[in-house]
Parts: sequence; structure tokens; C-alpha cells
Amino acid sequence: MSTAEAPRITREDIETKLRQLKGDAEEVTNAQKTNGLILAGVAGVIVLALAYFLGRRRGRKKSAFVEIRRL
Repeated sequence: MSTAEAPRITREDIETKLRQLKGDAEEVTNAQKTNGLILAGVAGVIVLALAYFLGRRRGRKKSAFVEIRRL
């Protein structure tokens, strides 16, 4: 194949292909970012709930029962 028979690649061809690739990459990135934010939110709620319940249990174990009697 000689250079005369091969189609020439122009600057517009390269720019078009790069824009197409960039658009595809942005779509994938946005989808992953959304999934990551949802996962981080759920993990945060689980950690807060766990800390609350463990702290509540520990507080019950260490709290003293004080009885006051009148004479």
C-alpha cells in the first residue's frame, strides 16, 4: 500500500475521536462517582449507628445504681 492510496488523517479526525473518548470517559467517571458517594453515605450511617449502640451498651454497664433513702 503506498501513501497515495491510504486515507489521510486530518486534525479534525483526531479532535473528533479525542472528544468522543473524553465523553465516554466522563460518563463512566460520573457513574462511578455517584456509586462511590452512595456507598460512602451508607458506610457513614452504619459507623454512626454502631458507635451509638456500642456507647449506649458501655454506658449501661458502667453506670451505678444509686438508691436514696429517707430517714
